[in-house]
Amino acid sequence: MARFALHWVVIAIALGVAARFVPGIHITSGPVLVLSALVLGLVNAVVRPVLVVLTLPLTVLTLGFFYFIVNAAAFGLAAALVPGFTVASLGSAIFGSIVVALVSWAFAGLIRAAGHGAAPPRG
Repeated sequence: MARFALHWVVIAIALGVAARFVPGIHITSGPVLVLSALVLGLVNAVVRPVLVVLTLPLTVLTLGFFYFIVNAAAFGLAAALVPGFTVASLGSAIFGSIVVALVSWAFAGLIRAAGHGAAPPRG
């Protein structure tokens, strides 16, 4: 449960960064940010894998570039499900999903590094 909560916090931070720096992404309040992070996590866990499988031939044909569209679609779906979280365009959704992925990746690396440094030595 703690891992889920930590992942939720990381997604919320990443989504906040995207809303701050990507034009066209707007989140109206803190509670909307928290709910948006939860919905985005659920969409990424449930809907995106189905989209990835269904669009695999197109993704292979475009040498992986269509995967950006799949991520943007998941991002846009999360925005459509949460009142107060808006994405203005496909370009905003693409850049927003990239920012969320990069910030999440960076935080996961920091968390892993902090976890390894605090682990007791094996003996």
